[in-house]
Amino acid sequence: MPLLRLGLGLLLLVWPAVAQSDDAAEIRRALATWTEAFNARDAAGACDLFAPDLVAQMRGPGVRGKKATCDRIAAALADDTRRLTYSADIEEIIVSGDLAAVRLVWTFRVRKGGEDRVSREPGLDLFRRQPDGAWRIARFLAYSEERDE
Repeated sequence: MPLLRLGLGLLLLVWPAVAQSDDAAEIRRALATWTEAFNARDAAGACDLFAPDLVAQMRGPGVRGKKATCDRIAAALADDTRRLTYSADIEEIIVSGDLAAVRLVWTFRVRKGGEDRVSREPGLDLFRRQPDGAWRIARFLAYSEERDE
């Protein structure tokens, strides 16, 4: 019986870490799914990553909600004169309950007329677990590493 109590006690100690690890893996999958959708020009699929109450803040366009963000993505992907791709380098995921902070750097590539332009966009995404159990971005802050001269 003492061995059983010890085992249960250890399980209770590691359970939050296991749950957090599973949540981080789900968030990584959600970001990978977004990347695949964006790179395949699937605007609706890319938009699925965002929570209904999204607040997105970016250099240039400023603060936008989900509709404006999704409209901007759809317009960019509809332009077939250029090829747009994203890839993500996830630097850190911190999960606390139904919230998670993700520090990452997006690499954005634009190919137009045989010319490539690449920019790196560090950012912080705040995910919230939705009522359906999915992790979606509720807030994000992103900026380009390009500097004004």
